[in-house]
Amino acid sequence: MPQPRRVDVVDELFGLKVADPFRWLEADARNDADVAAWIHAQSALTAGALASLPARDVFRERLTALFDHEHFTAPHPRGGRYFHLRQSGLKNQPALLVREGVEGEDRVLLDPDTWSDDGTVALAEWAASRDGAHVAYAVQESGTDWRTIKVVDAATGEVLEDRIEWVRFTAIAWAADGSGFFYARYPEPGDGAASQAALANHAVYFHAIGTRQPDDRLLHATPERPELLHFPDVTSGGRHALIYSTPGSQTNSLTVVDLASDGWETHTLVGDFDNEWTVVGDVGSTLYVLTSHAAERRRIVTLDLEAENPVAVELVPEDAAVLSHAWLVGGRLMATYFVDVKSEIRRYTLDGRPDGTIALPGIGSAGGFQGHRDDNEAFFVFTSFNAPTTIYRYDVAANTQAVWAAPKVGVDLERIVVEQHFYGAKDGTRVPMFIVRRDDVVGAAPTLLHGYGSFGISMVPFYSPDQLAWVEQGGVLAIANIRGGGEYGKAWHNGARMDRKQTSFDDFIAAAEYLHDRGIVSEDGLAVHGESAGGLLVGAVVNQRPELFAAALPGVGVMDMLRFNQFTGGHLWTGEYGDPADPAHFDNLLAYSPYHNVAAGKRYPAILATTADTDDRVVPAHTFKYIAAIQAADTGSQPHLVRIETRAGHGAGKPMTKVIDELADKWAFAAHWTGLK
Repeated sequence: MPQPRRVDVVDELFGLKVADPFRWLEADARNDADVAAWIHAQSALTAGALASLPARDVFRERLTALFDHEHFTAPHPRGGRYFHLRQSGLKNQPALLVREGVEGEDRVLLDPDTWSDDGTVALAEWAASRDGAHVAYAVQESGTDWRTIKVVDAATGEVLEDRIEWVRFTAIAWAADGSGFFYARYPEPGDGAASQAALANHAVYFHAIGTRQPDDRLLHATPERPELLHFPDVTSGGRHALIYSTPGSQTNSLTVVDLASDGWETHTLVGDFDNEWTVVGDVGSTLYVLTSHAAERRRIVTLDLEAENPVAVELVPEDAAVLSHAWLVGGRLMATYFVDVKSEIRRYTLDGRPDGTIALPGIGSAGGFQGHRDDNEAFFVFTSFNAPTTIYRYDVAANTQAVWAAPKVGVDLERIVVEQHFYGAKDGTRVPMFIVRRDDVVGAAPTLLHGYGSFGISMVPFYSPDQLAWVEQGGVLAIANIRGGGEYGKAWHNGARMDRKQTSFDDFIAAAEYLHDRGIVSEDGLAVHGESAGGLLVGAVVNQRPELFAAALPGVGVMDMLRFNQFTGGHLWTGEYGDPADPAHFDNLLAYSPYHNVAAGKRYPAILATTADTDDRVVPAHTFKYIAAIQAADTGSQPHLVRIETRAGHGAGKPMTKVIDELADKWAFAAHWTGLK
């Protein structure tokens, strides 16, 4: 392995001297020749190593075949038109389609594949006006989190002159009359600051169609809390705008704006950030709200906007199962619950009475309802490890559904076996884990263990061509539902958050031990994989128990836990991990930070870390510094490589060609070091 240059950088933090010898790799390669040269050398090293892997072409061929089917989203009905995304075959990006009436012919309204030669310009957020006349849509270039919002005429396909820049972390919410929409953005960053500088002063604006961005009306900002994010919405009745403000966690405040008042009068419904509050529908002055307030596993309450001081009134109480999402369609509340991480959809009347369930085609994940409060028709999605994402058209009154769109996939799904195991964590907690394998793989086999365990995000069953490519070749896929996720509600999340973060790592290590002890994984056959917060997870467990793993694939991971808050939106994660500038959190962060805890003298597994040159969510410096530290330490003879994607970001908007190439490299690397033939 090459020996990267070290610099004499030592920070004194709360009385402790902390070396940071690879601080120089934080510089932007576009402006720093040394970093650019390091990237070039690392890329050449990695390319040479990957080129020799015999399984690379096999995986690329199968991934190409497995991704070569149509991908859809549920249609959004607006003013008699139906809008949905469809990605045909191996096109780099999904297109936005529209049809006149539910049985009409689709026509392409926006085709991002025509926006660039290499497929790196993508359609991000979008929303159609209620009359279906216009669509406001966000354009994403090279995977960046920055967006530019434009507007297209749904009838003619003409793109209007409206252009809104410096948009990031936004929803798009149309006014009821279609005159304009609400969105959120940051102030324009200074020269050279767009890719790495810390973000502040997010604000919500209203844009009137046909006007210039400088004329947009400021609706909501919090200069006294510049770190907050704000997301706009508009009630189905159209009278009120809703502003969800959050410090970056799953909790939020809730502000309501009376759009019928002359000055757009604002009222704070919830002023703290202790719980989650999500408006799922409204009738008259009544809001139906999903909340974690006084409910570890969430409940539904109502708030009356005509009351002088609206008070939450319980409608659907907390259940033993976890309430994940809810929607008001066709005069009913549809609520998706997790029962041991598997979806169940329950119906409720608007006065909270149970009204049956929706029959699902199997064990998997369901939800994503699209429809209107007063319409009998709605659409929802079902998916599972062995069931491709299918769109159902749902009759609310009859409680029946029919397939609206289903892909034809190039794999025999009857041969894919899905099991759910439960294993004991270090503290005895029962943790679920999905095991996916081919039906003839009955003994120990090379296994890919995947995890996340942060931000209350649940690892639910879903159809994944990339994971099937591993399973199809005879490997086992294991997905551990470790704490830090939301699989069992707020307590499950909080159990591995802040100073309890080590619990995520302990749960993941226990999953690896279970796979070994039960003979599921072959000897020296375990690869571990995770992305973003999952990349942090992989980095931490490899430091702590390197002997458990034959290969490790940390992707776009948060690896420097002492400086993550200093880049782009990193400060938004302090509610999850803690603030490294706070002595109450510092010691805990230092104890598991992957970059700071590389264990010299231990034999590390083969490592292929992945990142992207324009990732401005988790800046690539995290991965650069981590892999440099491993290469510089005495961690054994296995390869420790970094794969750096170009013209790509954190993952969203990545073109299909790049997706397939990266997956082929990762799975071939894992197959080689785990012995998958």
